[in-house]
Parts: sequence; C-alpha cells; structure tokens
Amino acid sequence: MSNSEAPSGRSAGLPTGRAPGRSAVLAGLGGWVPPRQVTNADLSARLDTSDSWIRSRTGIATRHVVAPGDATSDLAVEAGRLALKSAGGADGEDGADAVVLATTTPDRPCPATAPEVADRLGLGGSAAFDVSAVCTGFLYALAAGQGLIAAGTAERVLVIGADAFTTIIDPQDRGTAVIFADGAGAVVLRAGRPDEPGALGRVFLGSDGSRSQLIQVPAGGSRQRSTGVPARERDTYFQMSGQQTFRQAVERMSAVSRQAVDSAGWKLADVDRIAAHQANARILGAVGEELGVPEERFLSNIEHVGNTGAASIPLLLHHSHADRSLGTGDRLLLTAFGAGLAWGATTVVWPDLPG
Repeated sequence: MSNSEAPSGRSAGLPTGRAPGRSAVLAGLGGWVPPRQVTNADLSARLDTSDSWIRSRTGIATRHVVAPGDATSDLAVEAGRLALKSAGGADGEDGADAVVLATTTPDRPCPATAPEVADRLGLGGSAAFDVSAVCTGFLYALAAGQGLIAAGTAERVLVIGADAFTTIIDPQDRGTAVIFADGAGAVVLRAGRPDEPGALGRVFLGSDGSRSQLIQVPAGGSRQRSTGVPARERDTYFQMSGQQTFRQAVERMSAVSRQAVDSAGWKLADVDRIAAHQANARILGAVGEELGVPEERFLSNIEHVGNTGAASIPLLLHHSHADRSLGTGDRLLLTAFGAGLAWGATTVVWPDLPG
C-alpha cells in the first residue's frame, strides 16, 4: 500500500527519530545566491508575459541565475563556507565530519557533487554524499544528517541545499522560466541534547511515485538512454503539470505539517513562524488557508529569489535570521513538497545563532 493510501491514524510518511539523550542541533547557518539577476522586465522582453502577470501568479519580482560555466558545487561551497563560519569552524576537523548535499542539478551525473564540495571546503576525507528529493531535498538531507548524529557516526554534519535550477529549465517555457532560480543554503548540525533550543524534532517524510510524471525531466536517465534514441529537446527540460501539482502541494504540505506539529506536542496556534518551500505565492497562501494560519506567520523571500529548489528552505532561514523576522525562541515549522512526489516537515525552536 502506498503512503497516499495509508489508513486513518497512520502516518502518511516516514518519521525519523533520534536516540534518547542525543539530538541533532542547529549550530550554524549560511546562504548564497549568484550575483547575476533576471528581473520580470528581462523575462517580459523575450516571453509573452509581463511584470504584473508574473507577480500576480507567483509573487516573484526577480531571481538569481548562475553565470556561464558556474555550477551547483560553486553555490554549495559559498553557502557551506558561511554556515561553517557561523558555527565557529572554518575548515578541517573543526568544521564538520560529514557533508550531505541536497540537489537535483549535480555538476554531472557521476560522481556525486558532495565530495568535491567537501574537498573545496577543507573537509576532504569526510563522509560526503548527495540526496535527490528535488524541492523537498533539504528536509531529506536534514533527516540524513540527524540520523548520522543519532547513530554516533558523526558529531557535526554540514547539510546543504543547492540547485542551479535554471540549467534544466526551458528558457522559452513561460510556465517554468518565470518561477525557478539558482541558489544555496546550508546549516551545521552538532550533537546535543533533545531539550535544548535548536534541537530538530522528528522529520516526517513521504512520497508517492504513482504521480512521478506530474513533475519531471523525462530524458537523460537510464530509461531514455537505454533506447539508443536521441532525446527530444523538450524532454531534456523540466516539465510540470501546474494545476495537479498545486492540489498535491497544498494537500501534502498541510497534512505533513500537522503531523510534525502534533509530534512536537504543539498546536498550530503555538507555531510562531513557518518556513515553507518557496514554490510560489499562491501555493503558500493556500497552505495557510488549509492550516488556518495567518499569512504574517509565513516567512517569505520568494519575491527576491524565486523558487530555488532544494536551496529554498535553508536560504529562507538564512535571510529570515539576518533580517530578524526569525528570532531566538521562535517555534518554527519547516515544510516542503516537490517532485517524486515527495514531501516532508519538521519542527525546531530557533536557537541563538551568530549574525
């Protein structure tokens, strides 16, 4: 039976826990976007669209795009370096003994991008691997980092979400070109007590592969390559069924958010801030309505950075911490949805971090 068919009272996703007395605690934070910006006016000059059309449907005004020749690893290194500095460890053994990179746009299909990122950060020799869960990737990576700490495999884990999403977007597709962007965000997790601020709650994860075709890049994998037939150009780009995706996103994020909040022993009214995947403004508004949570409790940076895939949540945390819209002691809900289909949520009481 699939997660989507789970009986009433049973979790529709996989909860990952922590060993008694040992928890993964947020200790550092960083975010980075490439300098190059693409505004709505820039897109309007080459697509059948306008600033008002884009803003009304997505809430986005501008987005950042990698320069020619730059890649996901470059984004990840910048964000990772800032997170390590925030946590008080610049490199080597004082930095982290594991690196988990969530990305849908690795530098190349093989090998994983994380080992190169680790090496460039002075963490060569550390465990390093990629996680691919698209826009929910950061939460999957958090769960992996939490598990490494709970098992005693690592004391400090650098968790990065990074995507150069514009490299898989058809520049002539108005439906996706106006939404997606590039960026990276990162956190450092350290071993600590489950009762201290910054300790991650249970991470609830779920998936529904029966709907994988709703959001996909059809070509480039083993199924297409095994045919020996060259892929159609359009199949090498990201494709999304907008209306069905909207419904699934609202349903899945709302349900998994309730699970995470219940697990923390909170009520939705207790949640001070929600860091939801910055998909688009309409989805965020609909999730708020479904949960009965006012718009002002949702953190948001989508207007200035767009949808950055796996980078979305950590980049949002970085910006919200920097502008003080997220404060020490705030009860925070993290929730995401993306291709797979995949979704997840967790909770944390925001710690006193530098910056």
